[in-house]
Amino acid sequence: MTNGPKRIGFTTSLPVEVLFAAGHIPVDLNNLFISNQPSDLILQAEHAGFPRTVCSWIKGIYTAAVKSGLDEVIGVTQGDCSNTHSLMAMLTDQGMVVHDFAFPYPRDYQQLEQEISKLEAIYDVTSGQVRVTKQRLDQIRNLLQAVDELTWKDGLVTGAENHQWLLSSSDFNGNPDLYEAQLQSFLSAAKHRSPFQPKLRLAYLGVPPIFSDLYEVIHQLGGEVVYNEVQHQFAMLGRQQDIVQQYLDYTYPYTVFDRLRTIRSNLARRQVEAVISYTQAFCHRQIDNILLRKYIDLPFLTLEGDAPGCVDSRTLLRLESFLQIHAH
Repeated sequence: MTNGPKRIGFTTSLPVEVLFAAGHIPVDLNNLFISNQPSDLILQAEHAGFPRTVCSWIKGIYTAAVKSGLDEVIGVTQGDCSNTHSLMAMLTDQGMVVHDFAFPYPRDYQQLEQEISKLEAIYDVTSGQVRVTKQRLDQIRNLLQAVDELTWKDGLVTGAENHQWLLSSSDFNGNPDLYEAQLQSFLSAAKHRSPFQPKLRLAYLGVPPIFSDLYEVIHQLGGEVVYNEVQHQFAMLGRQQDIVQQYLDYTYPYTVFDRLRTIRSNLARRQVEAVISYTQAFCHRQIDNILLRKYIDLPFLTLEGDAPGCVDSRTLLRLESFLQIHAH
């Protein structure tokens, strides 16, 4: 235990309002992994005994958590990855303090309220303190809404920039005030750009890619991502006054049919012309992709990633062909 703020890692987006209200520093382990020599982190996990056929994100998260000097970790044990249970056991074995959080399946208001209350009890904060913190974070989410609109309405923000800003809002880089200042500066500069007119307006569905340059490759080929599905969900842009309802409306932890309702609405509103659906190797969401393809009536390209790095030659060829066929 430490005096003062704790650095608390978490395995996927959860009510960070609770952690900030308690004065702690949330750390999204996914962002920590992918931004710190991810290939080395995976290799270290495999040296610790993790199988090659386990998802790279789980392996990278494990090493990132162990090596980064976190005080505690919260594992999301329902609504994300079934491997999280075993990951938590490995982290416990390393002497780390580990808590759990579960999104109810199926979606249920009372059960989610109980989970958030449990988190508040662990970190000794009241629902009133959390509500005030949510209001503060929602001010930043208003700016993220502007980033998103400059992407799909005005063509002034690239899909890569949209991806990065929305994704990093899962923990606000541990410092909401600094994050807000940097975001305001970015918005001021972006509004003075000349708009980009893509040859193909794309949606990106699924978890963030393990490819480091996917968005840049799409842009170079003349396309642009005007809807980042899961990143948009992480940013909580469809906000509610009630924190329980906010995380109930957050579709990522629930069924593929919950996701589809939100996806199809955004495809129409943003005039999306084609879809790229990303799946991670060895992930159960590869099965969800079958239903996404079935119920989305647009040109549809499925990409699969395994290890971190640049877009490989096979994926590049498939992207080139897809955009050549469907671009106008």
